[in-house]
Amino acid sequence: MIRLGLVALGAAALALGPVAVARAADPVGMVRIPAGSYRPLYRPAAADSSAATRSAARRATPRIAVATFMIDVRPVTNAQYLAFVRAHPKWRRSRVDRLFADAAYLRHWESDLSLGPDAPPESPVVNVSWFAARAYLAAHGRRLPSVDQWEYVAAANETSLDASRDRATLERLRGWYARPSPARLPAVGGSPANRYGVQDLHGLIWEWTLDFNSALVTGESRGDASLERALYCGSGAAGASDFEDYAAFMRFAHRSSLEARYCLAGLGFRGVALERGGTR
Repeated sequence: MIRLGLVALGAAALALGPVAVARAADPVGMVRIPAGSYRPLYRPAAADSSAATRSAARRATPRIAVATFMIDVRPVTNAQYLAFVRAHPKWRRSRVDRLFADAAYLRHWESDLSLGPDAPPESPVVNVSWFAARAYLAAHGRRLPSVDQWEYVAAANETSLDASRDRATLERLRGWYARPSPARLPAVGGSPANRYGVQDLHGLIWEWTLDFNSALVTGESRGDASLERALYCGSGAAGASDFEDYAAFMRFAHRSSLEARYCLAGLGFRGVALERGGTR
């Protein structure tokens, strides 16, 4: 009976615990995310724009396949980024090229090589541009996650791999988006890990993605113009696959507002690797 009880407890732990467990050979601080798929916020535009067609398309929004990859458990911290600028002087606050970071770059730091009271070492680094985030990650053999990778992992909560339609989870996310960010951010790792074992995807900062501007770029100018009208006019919600996911709308709008040199007080990053220790 005792043995059966232990087996049952083990099965329950497996059912509720992280599904992505770091292997001994994986980079420190990362977990391996198994391949799968997720349903994006926006479906491809349909040629037939009738109400019936739009309704049917929403029900049949295609899922996007995501290959196996590894992701940082937590966002990059001020202490980690300080070590990077010490080793790469061109990314220090006083030396950075304004083509790659605007005037707000690391403005919450005391100086080039001093964090100061507004940038605790274990808090996530913010006020960094897309270019700066890419440079940091390249120096560590990683890259930024794609929108698909980020959204795929972020769809999980503590008990489910896909909580994108869980009302309690959506309410919690809406509560975070309604609160202003504090001037001094708390340390990373303060949120419960999701089913994959990843922390702080919600509730701490916004995060850069590799293709943050993909919502507005299709590679064909006429297509870009029509997509932009669909997003920012009254028809914007018509293409959405889930009208209740307000947090996803906010992420979508936030990414679409960015430029690569922007440095924002609530915007940081984490990295991914597509193979052991690398980025390819």
